[in-house]
Amino acid sequence: MLIKNKKRNLYNMRIAISALVVMISFSIYGQNFSGKAIYKTSRKTSFNVKTGNPGMDDKMAEEIKKKIQKMNQRTFELIFDKNTSTYKEKAKLAAPNPKARVGGAMVMSFGTGVGSTLYKNLSEKRYVNETELLSKRFLIKDTLTNYNWKLSAETKNIGNYICYKATFTREVENVKMSFVNGEAKEEKKMETIVTTAWYTPQVPVGNGPANWQGLPGLILEINDGRSLIVCTEVILNNGERLSLEEPSKGKVVTQAAYEKISREKTKEMMERFKSRKGGGMKIQLGG
Repeated sequence: MLIKNKKRNLYNMRIAISALVVMISFSIYGQNFSGKAIYKTSRKTSFNVKTGNPGMDDKMAEEIKKKIQKMNQRTFELIFDKNTSTYKEKAKLAAPNPKARVGGAMVMSFGTGVGSTLYKNLSEKRYVNETELLSKRFLIKDTLTNYNWKLSAETKNIGNYICYKATFTREVENVKMSFVNGEAKEEKKMETIVTTAWYTPQVPVGNGPANWQGLPGLILEINDGRSLIVCTEVILNNGERLSLEEPSKGKVVTQAAYEKISREKTKEMMERFKSRKGGGMKIQLGG
């Protein structure tokens, strides 16, 4: 019992110190505090291709899978102040080709956030995401998710920053869509996802990459078992106000409406590129 009490006291002390660091940091940096963070992202894929077409063998299917994995390895930039932020992919020397051929198969990337700008307003608890789906511009407007984070006293260093661990558990719906022998099928399955975040109170903003936020410090790493986002650089600008413009172009929709449109477009693509000889294709969405 004595050991348990000591561990509990140590945990409470670390959390209290973390909160104190945040309050002191806010006081030091004041209203003009801003900065930028660079993130590297990667995502596991369960994309499978099955076809009866001549020439589509295991080697070609593996090449397609590697191509998709490469598409999921990207670099993003988060520009932030105390209450607002923009998050978008860093520009490359050459824009990626949305249509690429591997052998005789076409690999297409759409609805992945390429060219998107995600704007978050923490004080107003809302976000705006300007994105493109099959050459059509959308402006997704919705409220920020209120994550029920479980804080931990566990720490680790990411670069020069001391980070604390936090976890969040949720149920998500994964949708497996398949088209085999001329028949489209959709399979839905609920899955429990445990997301682990590492945040640093040394950067006193409750923000993070993508749609993640709500911790007492900047999130430097996020891992949900399928996708990993890691911060590689943080640049703080004391007294310098960075440009944080809210996106304004595109058809205004909610997040749920956009996801419905995305699923419908996926089905259309499967119909358009299906094999006339009874081949099959599987795509996993959701999460």
